[in-house]
Amino acid sequence: MVVVISNRIPVQKGFEETFEQRWKNSKWSIADHPGFIRTEVLKPVKGDHYIVVTRWRSMKDFENWTNSDAFTESHANAARREAFSGPSQLEIHEVIAER
Repeated sequence: MVVVISNRIPVQKGFEETFEQRWKNSKWSIADHPGFIRTEVLKPVKGDHYIVVTRWRSMKDFENWTNSDAFTESHANAARREAFSGPSQLEIHEVIAER
């Protein structure tokens, strides 16, 4: 079963370019983690929420990533708090149909 994790991140006006560059220049150590399928970082056409989507072969694979040293390292240099207009929202879904 494929699991899709999406994180809606509200980026404050004026911090969009910084936010995007952080993603474009990151190490992407997640790509080497067992069970990882892919990541997409979506830029809003309207609104202020970016969405980071990851796909995993199983929920256990995702949980293992969140408990790994690589996860801790990838989140260690977080952006300044004022870059965000509110809290992010994590959503977890199972894929039930795909073409």
